[in-house]
Amino acid sequence: MRCYKHLYVGKKAKKQRYSIIQGLREGKFRPEVHVITPPQNGNNIFEIYSSALLLLPPYRDQDMLILGIAADYWEALEVTRDMVDDLYRETGGFDLECWLQDY
Repeated sequence: MRCYKHLYVGKKAKKQRYSIIQGLREGKFRPEVHVITPPQNGNNIFEIYSSALLLLPPYRDQDMLILGIAADYWEALEVTRDMVDDLYRETGGFDLECWLQDY
């Protein structure tokens, strides 16, 4: 698991930012926490996963890039909206590869 250098963090998650990141790295079970990642296929802009899903074998073995974290699903939607706004503002479209180029 890798974290984006400009990691997006929800308002509620900001208070627990370091414990959430450490829990994700250690594989701790925190089903309320959600992460935002680049899409696994070409049809989406971002994908939202429960951190509990990351403990399953198909995801556990992947080196995922975490772009954002949130304390719950609704906050993950808000964080994703902010990310889409920034993506559109900075690239003039939805070019995620260009946006992440300086990762």
